[in-house]
Amino acid sequence: MLDSILLEGDKAIFMPNFGAAIVVVQPGDLKATGPATVKGKKICVDGDEKKVSVPGCAYMTPQYCIPGVGTLEIDALAGDQKAGKTKTGGKLVLLKGGTFTAKFSVQTPAQQPPPGPGGPIPDSTAQYSGSGMFLTTNLTVKGS
Repeated sequence: MLDSILLEGDKAIFMPNFGAAIVVVQPGDLKATGPATVKGKKICVDGDEKKVSVPGCAYMTPQYCIPGVGTLEIDALAGDQKAGKTKTGGKLVLLKGGTFTAKFSVQTPAQQPPPGPGGPIPDSTAQYSGSGMFLTTNLTVKGS
């Protein structure tokens, strides 16, 4: 099935729910490495999704209500987000597709207020899983 090809500067939009964690999400920018262009913008190819990184996102959970901070990244593409046939520079192009798997890596853990005297209790989870989708400016050129 034909779908929009992703281009330099297109956005990875992350959903705020990462399991028990709620993340204050921000979009990530795609950096394209394909040699072909559409309206002067490079085409995204397989592997470009691994370079999306959005540091400095706050998060908390129902148990850990003092916010922490971490980084959003794309963990895995959905099957319809990588072309089966369309290539540039010998690599498959990336397509808008459905929903990718995202990961949120904790840098500064959220904390739970202490039950009594003493310091707050940090979240022991180092990584949370979530999802996201691509937002593209390319509405004309499609691949499969």
